[in-house]
Amino acid sequence: MTYLVTGGAGFIGANFVKYLLKKHPDIQIVVLDDLTYAGNLGTIKEDLKDPRLTFVKGDIKDRKVVTEIFEKYPINYVVNFAAESHVDRSIENPQVFLETNILGTQNLLDVAKKYWTTGKDAHGYPTYKNGVKYLQVSTDEVYGSLGATGYFTETTPLDPRSPYSASKTGADLIVKAYGETYKMPVNITRCSNNYGPYHFPEKLIPLIIKNILEGKQLPVYGDGSNVRDWLYVEDHCKAIDAVVLQGKVGEVYNVGGHNEKKNIEIVKLTISTIKRLLEETPAYRKALKKTGDDISWINESLITYVTDRLGHDQRYAIDPTKITNELGWYPETRFEDGIVKTIRWYLENQDWVKEVTSGDYQKYYEQMYGNR
Repeated sequence: MTYLVTGGAGFIGANFVKYLLKKHPDIQIVVLDDLTYAGNLGTIKEDLKDPRLTFVKGDIKDRKVVTEIFEKYPINYVVNFAAESHVDRSIENPQVFLETNILGTQNLLDVAKKYWTTGKDAHGYPTYKNGVKYLQVSTDEVYGSLGATGYFTETTPLDPRSPYSASKTGADLIVKAYGETYKMPVNITRCSNNYGPYHFPEKLIPLIIKNILEGKQLPVYGDGSNVRDWLYVEDHCKAIDAVVLQGKVGEVYNVGGHNEKKNIEIVKLTISTIKRLLEETPAYRKALKKTGDDISWINESLITYVTDRLGHDQRYAIDPTKITNELGWYPETRFEDGIVKTIRWYLENQDWVKEVTSGDYQKYYEQMYGNR
């Protein structure tokens, strides 16, 4: 089987590529990534030594590039991770999100439909090659915001609140439209907040880790009471793999971690965990920008509250009952275990962090947090 993994040099996409290579010995993978700010070829550098993996630099909106991939490789599965994905950036520049997330998705669907179509059935609907499927990786943010109780299910009405979530909602609806109109074999997965290795440090957990190691203040939106459900990235990869191979065509599957935490809880737990790991393993202290044996400054005084994000959703929580019952998937990683694995990875991979945060990242960071 041959997979086209778009956005495969980004956080979740790269972890998915690594998972596939480890899990399935008999596959071929083509990664398509435009290597924008959050996509880094260094993330899959070692994987590219594997003859089963091919990298193509390009934009999912580029019809020529996508067509050339389908002409050259017998693509069975498209797994679309490629997206502009940060809410703050979408507030600053909504148009980029609409172009990539909606038009890029439609371009992928259209090319896949063309190359997978084998003819028409008696009713005039296209027929497709056996063993092909398009999977759209979406987000729980398409559902909007929850109050103190309740969970998002697959039947929860879509109610996006930010330009980012609106663009992902639009993409989901385009995918569903191709499934209904052209009977195209599609699935959509909607996940809660991912964390783990190779996460670009604009998102909460890697940003907090990076700032602590650099002795910087830790920006927390509003009062830090916003609640998110956290999913370890490898668990998410297992879910996507299950939906690709076993998911019922046309279905949406929610993928949640059963790890609800307030943002301020995450920050405080990250502070205490980093301090503990530095005490237990002094060699990790080489990751600190500050030198010396004193690490007493790693405490909650580093927290600084900044002006809340516009339209900041209060709470997300996913009910993954459907994927558990139908496909046997469940989140295996407790947050208390996953955060330790994540922090250890960052402490041991500072070269990667320095590489991905050079250049434009510093300018962006100052723009978003420097004057709050």
